[in-house]
Amino acid sequence: MYSRSILPGFNSGMSLTLLYLGMLVVLPLISLVFKTAELTWDQYLAVVTSPRALHAFWLSFGAAIAGAAVNLFFGLLLAWALVRYEFPGRRLLDAMVDLPFALPTSVAGISLTALFAPSGWLGGLLAPLGIKVAYTVLGVMVAMIFVGLPFVVRSVQPVLEDLSPEIEEAALMLGANRWQTFIRVILPGLWPALLTGFALSFARAVGEYGSVVFISGNMPMKTEIAPLLIMTRLEQFDYPAATAIASVMLAVSFVLLFAINKLQAWSQRSLEA
Repeated sequence: MYSRSILPGFNSGMSLTLLYLGMLVVLPLISLVFKTAELTWDQYLAVVTSPRALHAFWLSFGAAIAGAAVNLFFGLLLAWALVRYEFPGRRLLDAMVDLPFALPTSVAGISLTALFAPSGWLGGLLAPLGIKVAYTVLGVMVAMIFVGLPFVVRSVQPVLEDLSPEIEEAALMLGANRWQTFIRVILPGLWPALLTGFALSFARAVGEYGSVVFISGNMPMKTEIAPLLIMTRLEQFDYPAATAIASVMLAVSFVLLFAINKLQAWSQRSLEA
């Protein structure tokens, strides 16, 4: 028996979608693999295990994970304040959460550098305390935190809006204190959204270039991130080495995101059980 599709033109629409996806996503990845294949295995290992590359990998992934973890905590607090409290300027604060989405990354990098430089507004206050942000690893983390915060807030906010305050009131009436109510009643329902926000924040930070390149100082073996090292290799016309470094970032990112998605699916199944 013939079943009419709800959406007209499904076959042509799906074909165009697959073509679009293949041209913009699959084809560049295939070209990256073929360009990397120009290197022998020994040459590939020499490129990706060089001290400079290893330090760039460590800084990129380490700072991205740390930044995503910071965003996980403060993003939850910010989303909670926006959903559960009424205060002057709440709508303005809610709109400012999306500022990193709209702001060009190079502008964000210049702004953060001016703000946290030793002569900047915040940098001048931190300098007497012996805290240096600009042109350090801490500055790299600050830039990654800045670009990744909206992902956590926007992932958690809708879930909090769907959680009825009556559930918390029922838990309090049954004798639970506020901490127990949060841990046992609220947090289990937020885990999938928190993991999603963490994954999105990490993915955004690990590939960040524009906002980090200004505040980091770009010092090899100190504050040089992997995307910058890739750009350096491209400027030297060493395309196989650039794609080799990119392939490592791609592989590690896929593994981490796959693991986070598995945790998210496990958390969702635990809630439904």
